Amino acid sequence: MEKPLVNRVAKSGLITLNLEEYFPKEAVVSFDLKDYLYMELILKEKEFRAVLKEHDWSQYEGKHIALYCSTDAIVPTWAYMLVTTYAAPHALSITQGDVEMVYATHYHKTLSQLDVTQYEDKRIVIKGCSNKSVPVAAYTELVRLLQPHAKSIMYGEPCSTVPIYKKK
Repeated sequence: MEKPLVNRVAKSGLITLNLEEYFPKEAVVSFDLKDYLYMELILKEKEFRAVLKEHDWSQYEGKHIALYCSTDAIVPTWAYMLVTTYAAPHALSITQGDVEMVYATHYHKTLSQLDVTQYEDKRIVIKGCSNKSVPVAAYTELVRLLQPHAKSIMYGEPCSTVPIYKKK
């Protein structure tokens, strides 16, 4: 007589955390300052202010903005601040940096609100495979937050994990 199949992973007490679940649901768009500079290199204040005033800011409604300059132009700090004053009433968030920085910032903020005490003395697996581009910074931040609480932290899939941390 055959023994029934037993799901040892389910019985192991492992808790799987999938960072993909915290991926922003809203769109992330880029705002490249180079498009608003003279010859894509020089900021002329009067013209810069005029083009920002005429820009359709409603297109950023409910979106996250990556605010950056892709050229080697010397852009004064106030230029980023000025763009922010126009975009802020529409955008969910504005991050100075590229799209990857938006995701890293989003994860840092989201994970800081996670109640990590619920993982006290638990065995955690941080899911490795994902269909979305979860930044490495999210994985490192999650480990930093969990380490004081978790009994162990592993990376990968419950059937095949890489040990990351074990409480002594």
